[in-house]
Amino acid sequence: MKEALIPADAALRRTLMPARLIINADDFGLTPGINRSILELHRAGVLTSATLMATGPAFDEAVAIASSTPTLGVGCHVVLTDGVPASRPETIPSLLGPDGKTFRPSLLSFVQALLRGQIRESDIEREAQAQIDRIQQTGLSLTHADTHKHTHLFPAVTRPLLRVLERSGIRGIRNPFEPDFTRNLSHAGLKRGLQIALLNRLKPAFERHPQLLSGAVTTTEGTLGVSATGNLNTATLTEILQATPTTGTFELVCHPGYNDRDLDQVTTRLRAHREIEMQALLSAIPPALAQPNRIQLIHYGGLRER
Repeated sequence: MKEALIPADAALRRTLMPARLIINADDFGLTPGINRSILELHRAGVLTSATLMATGPAFDEAVAIASSTPTLGVGCHVVLTDGVPASRPETIPSLLGPDGKTFRPSLLSFVQALLRGQIRESDIEREAQAQIDRIQQTGLSLTHADTHKHTHLFPAVTRPLLRVLERSGIRGIRNPFEPDFTRNLSHAGLKRGLQIALLNRLKPAFERHPQLLSGAVTTTEGTLGVSATGNLNTATLTEILQATPTTGTFELVCHPGYNDRDLDQVTTRLRAHREIEMQALLSAIPPALAQPNRIQLIHYGGLRER
């Protein structure tokens, strides 16, 4: 009799548990204005996590902020395209662009090289380890990792990255796939909806990685906001939050920051929209937290608590 009650009891617990949401800002360490916005949003209670760029121009300042703000979850934003490596260039030749010193300048060129077999997994593993080592050497405890421009959508990136995470004692990774329910939201549109459906064909391969199957590294049920990048205003964010299931654990990815002179000095397609995302978080998150079935905000460090 007791065994028959266990599944029903587990189902009841799930219905009583609110959805959990990690609100993560990418590009921590890229500019002082991005660092400042992350700190302000975290203090306002609308941002729980940020992923740090190990070779970002404002890395040292970001480390200082993170060290003095222990409630902010900090991960590593592993950069494999459009940036500067942490490794010596001669040790990761297959990752480099035409200049032989920096990464390939675009996501398209990276993906083309990856699909042609021109990028070695050993180079990815070496560079990911170097970036994570640089952050851990500051004394910061990393909660998780993700990748710049979501390059770990592809198994050839996920495999070496998961080996590094397991070896480095990092227990979380971004699930780079959007849940299917986001395909029906108005902000996605036909083109974005088709992109989600196409990319989600890679999701079963992601879920079959041994580190995820064993629980050595954990993840969420999906990431919200990927298809809304560049369009994450208050209306779009409100729509996403209203459509989010009342149970489960998800991540919301965002790119807040100040559009200032420092941002003009770096390569990014997100400029004026970073301030729009800041306002969206400040406007849309508090009403969502005030609902009767309010979501629970966590960072990746709390992913295993349930």
